Amino acid sequence: MVKLSIVIPVYNERDTLHVVISKVEAVDYEKEIILIDDYSTDGTRDVLKEYEGRENFQVLYHDRNKGKGAALRTGFSKTNGEIIIIQDADLEYNPADYGILLEPILDGRADVVYGSRFLGGPHRVLFYWHYLGNKFLTTLSNMSTNLNLTDMETGYKVFTKEVNDALTFKCNRFGFEPEFTAKVAKKKFRIYEVPISYSGRDYSEGKKITWKDGFAALWYIFKFRFSD
Repeated sequence: MVKLSIVIPVYNERDTLHVVISKVEAVDYEKEIILIDDYSTDGTRDVLKEYEGRENFQVLYHDRNKGKGAALRTGFSKTNGEIIIIQDADLEYNPADYGILLEPILDGRADVVYGSRFLGGPHRVLFYWHYLGNKFLTTLSNMSTNLNLTDMETGYKVFTKEVNDALTFKCNRFGFEPEFTAKVAKKKFRIYEVPISYSGRDYSEGKKITWKDGFAALWYIFKFRFSD
């Protein structure tokens, strides 16, 4: 059986972290869990200390807040598994979907799999303007990369060790999503999308992405269209 590296960037998720980790642990695959704290200030670090030294866990800490992309880079550099899964710590994405996400890689069809929130899976009904912004950014990304994704911004991205070894990422914050897409497209990796469930949060529940991140993503789509 292949080994999974579950990379979990964490920033101020004290209230959800135990639950997310429990859900990841419950998935029946050989795995390591890599937790990267991006300088949380809400007590998250006290929760993470409970996992230090546990078998199949790595707990890493940033000395200042650098952003999701930077946390992912830190995590990617420590992976030992054949397949890497990005898992957000906020309960919006459900580890019960790992089987769906892994299937195209395990049967040899794909190098990269996106878990799409817009392919018919159950999802919490929330913000129309977020949905529209996501579709806009995905469309621009598709025009730039000549892909036909439905959800470029999804937090569920799964890929092989070979993909990780072939790519170098630079974006520190949410620009990671268009950067990842541009670079896997340029390398001609085989990409699949599968439907996932999605339990989105509102801002009172701790959602962090804002309109500023949308404008940053727009900039990065054009930036990586014309550079490496």
